[in-house]
Parts: sequence; C-alpha cells; structure tokens
Amino acid sequence: MTNNMSSSLKPEEMEILSKDFRLVRNISSDSSYSIASKDFLHQEKCLAYLNKVTDILPASTKVASVSQFSKRYAFLTFGSGLYSMTMYNKGLDYSINNCYIESNYHRESWIPNLRLLDWHVTEPEDENWNKWRDQMIQTIFAENIAKVWEVISKVVRIPSSVLWENTAISVYWMYEKKMREEASENQKERILEDYHYLLSAPADLFGTAENPLTKFDSPKSTTASSVEPIRMRKTCCYYYQTPANIYCRTCPRKK
Repeated sequence: MTNNMSSSLKPEEMEILSKDFRLVRNISSDSSYSIASKDFLHQEKCLAYLNKVTDILPASTKVASVSQFSKRYAFLTFGSGLYSMTMYNKGLDYSINNCYIESNYHRESWIPNLRLLDWHVTEPEDENWNKWRDQMIQTIFAENIAKVWEVISKVVRIPSSVLWENTAISVYWMYEKKMREEASENQKERILEDYHYLLSAPADLFGTAENPLTKFDSPKSTTASSVEPIRMRKTCCYYYQTPANIYCRTCPRKK
C-alpha cells in the first residue's frame, strides 16, 4: 500500500464528478435496478440482474442488451476515477466492494449513477507518485471491471473482447477529447502523460493477460461516412441489434 496523504474533494470537484460522471453520495429512491458491484461476482445474482436489464435496455438479443449495459458500467467505474486521478491528483476507492450502482430514470431513460461506500480520498506523496497512480489504475480495472467482465462473459456468453473494447473506446474519448476541452496547459501535460502511461501500463494493472487499452488502440483514419478521422473498432458492440437499428460509425461490420 502506498503511503498516501489523506485529502478530500472540493465542492466544485465533486460537482463535476457528479454532473459529468454520475458519481453520487445519496441512495436512489428507486432501487429497482440498483445493485452492489460485488453481487456481479455471484453468477446467479449477476444473471438475474442482467435479465432485468433487458427490460430497460431492449435489443433483439440479450448479448446486445448486455453490451450496452457494459458501456454504462465501465464509464461509471472508470470515469470519475480516472478524471479525479488526472485532473485533481486525487484518488478514490473503486474496488468492487466499495461500489454500488444506483438506479436512476430520466425522461424514461435509464441513466445509472455510481455511489461509493467509503469516500476516503488520497493524494500521492512526491516520491510515491508512480506507485500511487498504479494503485489507482489497478483498483479501477483489476479490482473491479476485470472481475465483472469475467463473470458477465461466462453467464451471458458474450466475448470478453467486446466488453473490453467497449471500455477502451470510452477511455480513449475521455483522454483525447473530454478532459482536454476544459484543461489548463499544465493539466494538458498531465493528461498526455497519464494517457500514454495507460496505453503502455503493465497488463496486471488491468487484471488481464495483455493491456486492453493497447490491444484495441489503432491509428485513426477517414472513412466514407466520416470526414473526421476515427478509430475503427475491432469487435462489434451489437448496437445494430438495438431499437436504433443502425451501425456505429466505427463498426467493423459496416461495409
């Protein structure tokens, strides 16, 4: 364990984490689709919950519904975690035992929130900064997301590569666009540094055999449907099997 200095989130920092990344302190009044992240480790509880998800994330196949759910779960778990790490130099505990998905409906759309049970905040000491960053990444990915993906892949028979690419493309977007839109020059340097490290970090920090952010990274290119260069996916997320009935711009199935 890194010897970290105890800290706290400023009100304006918490406001951004709540507004942009759906990190909340309060229990939802509607618990219909709330679940403790640790319950995903139990196959029966995991499958029962995912069966319910098909009611609110309709698609022609369960695999497609679960793929759309995985995008939400991944973003909830790493979004506020990586943002606070890079932008505020502060760390929260996103291990699976400390996270709770809170149900939330907004205009008939399900937009879940993430609640932490323990809100202890850390900041790194200078000599332990690299070790602290590794600890933050490992807590988010190896100690949470990787464990959930392993069980979901088994009970729904969805390729883990789809779940991991759903995760990776959101991480790319956050560091390539979201963070940079509101960053100072000093923060832009930190964003670039952390992003390069995430793309080359040891696989064990992700709880996988190889770094999934490296695995799904590829050069961007223009296409017939996009003047702006885009990174084509290597797996399909099955979005075309949802009521939208369209292929993503980056879909490998798209001709």
